[in-house]
Amino acid sequence: MIWLREWFRLLCGLGLVLTCRGRGEGGPSLRTHASEAMEKAARYFVSRVAAHGGYLWTYSEDLKQRWGEGRASESQIWVQPPGTPSVGFAFLRAYRATGEEMYLDAAKGAADALVWGQLSSGGWDYKIDFDPEGSKRWHYRRENAKPKPGRGARYWSVFDDNTTQSALRFLMAMDDATNRRLEYHDAVKYGLEFMLKSQFPNGAWSQAYPPPPSRGYWDYYTFNDNAINDCIKVMLDACRIYGEAQYLESAKRGGDFIIASQLPAPQSGWAQQYDHDMKPAAARWFEPAACCSAVTCRNIRTLVELFLETGEEKFLKPVAAALDWLGRPRLQDNVWARFYELETNRPIYVTADRRIVYEPVGLQRGYSWFGDYGGDEVSRMYKRIIALGREKYLAERARPPSPEERKARLKSTESRVRKIIAAQDAEGRWVENGKIETRTFIANMGALCDYLEMMESEENSSGRRSAGNRR
Repeated sequence: MIWLREWFRLLCGLGLVLTCRGRGEGGPSLRTHASEAMEKAARYFVSRVAAHGGYLWTYSEDLKQRWGEGRASESQIWVQPPGTPSVGFAFLRAYRATGEEMYLDAAKGAADALVWGQLSSGGWDYKIDFDPEGSKRWHYRRENAKPKPGRGARYWSVFDDNTTQSALRFLMAMDDATNRRLEYHDAVKYGLEFMLKSQFPNGAWSQAYPPPPSRGYWDYYTFNDNAINDCIKVMLDACRIYGEAQYLESAKRGGDFIIASQLPAPQSGWAQQYDHDMKPAAARWFEPAACCSAVTCRNIRTLVELFLETGEEKFLKPVAAALDWLGRPRLQDNVWARFYELETNRPIYVTADRRIVYEPVGLQRGYSWFGDYGGDEVSRMYKRIIALGREKYLAERARPPSPEERKARLKSTESRVRKIIAAQDAEGRWVENGKIETRTFIANMGALCDYLEMMESEENSSGRRSAGNRR
């Protein structure tokens, strides 16, 4: 009977381990459910939602109505986030988290769609149309043997709203993940050459290049919607992936433009765009020439990242004056007006009937007139770098989480994962108010990946601790 008691004791010990994992760390059951939810969601998006491998922003529950920034047809996909590159990144992340080829295949579908829609200029427009007639409105790289486009055909590439930048960053990631697959590598090289060509000698980029006809402000040096900031990210990514100094030099020239365009004290922020005389300039009728808090916060972050990347102190020097300005005109704790009048520093707004006013009444709708633009966050980041120094800050940022931090994060993520799984329907969709939102799909896929990666890390860590104990 001794063997029976020992067998019973072993079973009890195994049961205790499984119970602890199930209650404290989510356990195999939740991990399996998370994997299944991610697979169901991906299969639905690929088989039912995708058009030629690409994606829009929003779909009706029955998929009969589709939208990007505006209404779209079944033959169209969107490049501008959260469109095709963003969904492609979600699939690529799932592949890296699981090793499952189905996710890489889904990411390839998105990459193939973007390669098909790369413009002759080298970048991308907001959307791609696969309809044979509709596609005639654009001049694509694959058509370079054809005559140059006539008047009205779109061949200029858009930097607005992270359009060209997101497509190129995703294709670079795919080029890396597929060991320089020819069609991705060629598209990337063509796009990067375009990025270098489109950069002004002073380091800036415009909203689109070549400048489209009859849109004067699209040729201005543009920070609005992160245009220059996202171009710098492209070049930093390119340098990391391909190791070529020309891309780092391009990113640094972009930082030099940020430094050169900073407004004079005491209003030491930045405007949304500048004319070719380096003066703050208006764009659309509701975008006056002004000092912009949102742009200022983003430029601080970009300068800090360039400093961390290069170690060059010049990128850090403008930050203190910019933070000093941000500390004065806020409307309340961590809330700023978007625009501040040049010289007077008064908050300004634009009404629906096109008047510039000093009170937020009757404003043009659909625009961010005030908000939390990350001012306190970039301030804390800067102060931490100053306190620690670059090397210690980078070491702290790269430090793996402690066991206690891992468990706390895992517990928080587990709660979110349970909600995501519960909200998913039998087809693998997350339907909200009768709509299927691409943004929700991306966010939920990211959370499921987080959880699976943390479970893998926790198991590996537990294995290392067990091995250490055995020794």
